[in-house]
Amino acid sequence: MRVLVIVLTIAIQLYGLIDCAQREDSEVRSLPRWGWILIIILGPLAIGAVAYLIAGRPKRPGKGGKKSKRTIAPDDDPDFLRGL
Repeated sequence: MRVLVIVLTIAIQLYGLIDCAQREDSEVRSLPRWGWILIIILGPLAIGAVAYLIAGRPKRPGKGGKKSKRTIAPDDDPDFLRGL
């Protein structure tokens, strides 16, 4: 049981650190990317990584009621077809 807790803590820390390090600066919320990396590394247990995953990670597309921007082929775009 004790080993499982240690392994899960390390796994969460590594996941948070790798996820943060691979993001672009513009994708990370609340703090600069380097700030989140410091919090993840220096935070006790996996608190820094959990904080990043909750508050620093970008929101998933489609959440929050925003209309997703996707590329539409010209023959499927009503505005394009109206201009013909």
